Amino acid sequence: MYVCNGCDLLNSCTLEKRFYKALAAQKEYELVRSESRSGFNLCEDELKQLDSVISPLLKNGQSIHHILTNNQDKISCCEKTAYIYADNGLFSARNIDMPRKVRFKPRKKKSVPLKVDKSCRIGRNYEDYRLYRENNPSLPVAELDSVEGIKGGSVLLTIHFVLPKLQLAFLREANDSKSVTDIFNHLYELLGFDNFTKLFPICLADNGTEFSDPFGIEVDSDGVIRSRVFYCDPSSPGQKGACENNHEFIRRIIPKSTDLGQYTQSQIDLMMDHINSYGRPELGDKSPYEMFEFYYGKDILELLGVHKIPANEIILKPELLKYK
Repeated sequence: MYVCNGCDLLNSCTLEKRFYKALAAQKEYELVRSESRSGFNLCEDELKQLDSVISPLLKNGQSIHHILTNNQDKISCCEKTAYIYADNGLFSARNIDMPRKVRFKPRKKKSVPLKVDKSCRIGRNYEDYRLYRENNPSLPVAELDSVEGIKGGSVLLTIHFVLPKLQLAFLREANDSKSVTDIFNHLYELLGFDNFTKLFPICLADNGTEFSDPFGIEVDSDGVIRSRVFYCDPSSPGQKGACENNHEFIRRIIPKSTDLGQYTQSQIDLMMDHINSYGRPELGDKSPYEMFEFYYGKDILELLGVHKIPANEIILKPELLKYK
């Protein structure tokens, strides 16, 4: 490919110009080099295959060494790599399933952040989202995010319906992609195809590793497409600002750095009932519950287990969960 740098006809040429900029090229090279060395060199299919062999045997009390010794034809990684994968939560089996592993104190070295198959974001970036919205302006959007308590502890998956401003929250033991897809599969079974596709035609998530399996959200077990997943640009929380703003209500009741593992899903549901029953000026002082009921009907609210709290009984302080 030729570039226009130094061309004698640069000022008179009417063709589209191409320039080589050394600084920009160097930055792009450094970014590609950095990304290629981060995370795990493991695609989604390879992870599923390893998990299907290793996790059931781990849960039976076998060690990783024993598993690899007797399944060399099925496992493509070495023993050290398998321990690293298990230690970072890639397998459905956990460290507690390894009898000797839990006796050792963890090393102080930070674990490598989990990054599985970055190609999943191709065709799903924010520009693709904007284009899809332009072509389908009538489809509603559900924004996905996570709310952390303490590092390494339980987390919440929040699903925010932008139009009525109603938000659901689901307690998860770990911030991994499997827990997210499990929740969406549960919602699919609960709501059925028609209601699910009505609520989740478009999902917008950030770049967290818990959303690194878009296929698990988009497609059901029979291969039927039920949703479309897109991603915000990195470090751009304002692109799903409605969801972020609603987290302020959660933080009124559960302050930051609080261990979410002390709560049950019933308590989280109660908290969201109070939040969703709270009137909003931008909704004409109607509550998200009332707006959701107007758009989708009360039957879906009952399926989701969402209840309305009388206005004068709403509590948006930590005492709400202490009373229960």
